[in-house]
Amino acid sequence: MSKTPSTNRSFVGIAWLLGGFVLLVLSDATAKWLVQSHSVMQVVSLRASVLVLCLAVFFSFKNREVLHPGNLKMQLTRGSFACCSQYLFIFGLTYVQLAEAAAAAYLGPVILTALAPFILGERVGIHRWGAVLLGFIGMLIMLRPSSDNIAWAMLLPACSAVFGALRDLTTRKMRGTGHPVTVLLYSNLIIASVGMPFLLSSWQPFTVQQLGLLILSSALIGVAHLMHIQAFRIEEASVLAPFRYSGIIWSVLFGYLIWGVLPDRWVMVGALVVITSGLYIYWREQRAGKAGNGG
Repeated sequence: MSKTPSTNRSFVGIAWLLGGFVLLVLSDATAKWLVQSHSVMQVVSLRASVLVLCLAVFFSFKNREVLHPGNLKMQLTRGSFACCSQYLFIFGLTYVQLAEAAAAAYLGPVILTALAPFILGERVGIHRWGAVLLGFIGMLIMLRPSSDNIAWAMLLPACSAVFGALRDLTTRKMRGTGHPVTVLLYSNLIIASVGMPFLLSSWQPFTVQQLGLLILSSALIGVAHLMHIQAFRIEEASVLAPFRYSGIIWSVLFGYLIWGVLPDRWVMVGALVVITSGLYIYWREQRAGKAGNGG
């Protein structure tokens, strides 16, 4: 592979990831609003069901090949990780603020980078490790103002991060084996199926406004995950890891706009550290591409 395509590949993969996180945080904010009046199982299961129905109907007419699972074992594995990650994170949102949950969940890049050499055989140099750890420090700085409120509930989004990292590594392992829509379809089918028994036993009706928010959340998370699947098909998981921290910034912003939670100087300092880590790893990737080596 030539130097220019390598640089372009990094840029495109990172762009897909960053755009996906904007939509993903918006979807989580919508879900947090809905779980104030409905159960987590109902919201997450219905959100996944709407997405599965839309994808199945659309691609039944457009391209039926997408509906075929391909490697069923890998689809089930990824879907199980995605299911655990989503439910744990939304459960966490019922106890903590959006920014706090996002900060705890962003242990994921550290886990992802640590596992990438063993699961994917990717090389992780000292500079990538340094950038990921710098982002982790930024996360801790942002958590500092809320340290009095950190309790067992923060373990929910933290555990979500573990399953999210395993989901992303599985996505990377599946590249070239099927259409991104197929991956999204079967993962959400598992998520919807797991919550369905609980949904039927504790049904709470929706108003027209709440139904609109549910559909919006479903559309946002669907597009977001398609963008993330595409990102991990293009670029190495360990390269993308530091840029996952960008979601914290959006979580702080939307938390303020929707719930009036005003970020203070510690949150701003932490956000600056996170941005610095992402820019640094991208700069290193460009230098490594020009030099013809990694790290």
